[in-house]
Amino acid sequence: MDKTADYFTKIVAKRAIGLSDSRNIIAISGPPASGKSTVAEALVASLTTMGKTATLVPMDGFHLDNPVLEKAGTLARKGAPETFDADGFVHLISQIANRTETVYAPVFDRSRDIAVAGAQLIPKHAEFVIVEGNYLMLNAAPWDQLRQFWTLSVTISAPMDVLEKRLMERWANYDIAPDEARAKVQDNDMRNAKMVMQNSAPSDLILG
Repeated sequence: MDKTADYFTKIVAKRAIGLSDSRNIIAISGPPASGKSTVAEALVASLTTMGKTATLVPMDGFHLDNPVLEKAGTLARKGAPETFDADGFVHLISQIANRTETVYAPVFDRSRDIAVAGAQLIPKHAEFVIVEGNYLMLNAAPWDQLRQFWTLSVTISAPMDVLEKRLMERWANYDIAPDEARAKVQDNDMRNAKMVMQNSAPSDLILG
């Protein structure tokens, strides 16, 4: 983890540890490649080291399946808000917030590019649930219903040129040819990044 992510994690952990609720749901949002996943994972590890029970719930588990997107003509836009089961995600978060029972959540297997149902257990006794994703503060239905559940909201950001560089590196790591990677970044990833940065409500903490 780089120094910036480590610094951000310490800031969020300090804020989180001061929360008084028995169930705290912390949203970590931001554009693609902003570093939110790194901070979210590190936050869970940090809270666990402090003796707290913490678990991570990535939004990516609610990607719609590729055949569904292909039929809808939106496969090239995978990662955009309309390519997620947003209603299902809102329902999951409401179940977690109610804390009446153990909840099972899907997890996205990036190597197979598919969401795996029931792959994660969120125990009802977990003190901290860290939710990570691009659209947790988006000003659009049904995403805007999520805000009522956040005990603490955090936005992780970065300059657009930094995001673009990281996204190109990400696709290169998946052995995507440079021309194809550039098209993915320009035609989809950066469009999504701009949407997040321009159409999201302010978070309690903004780091970047």
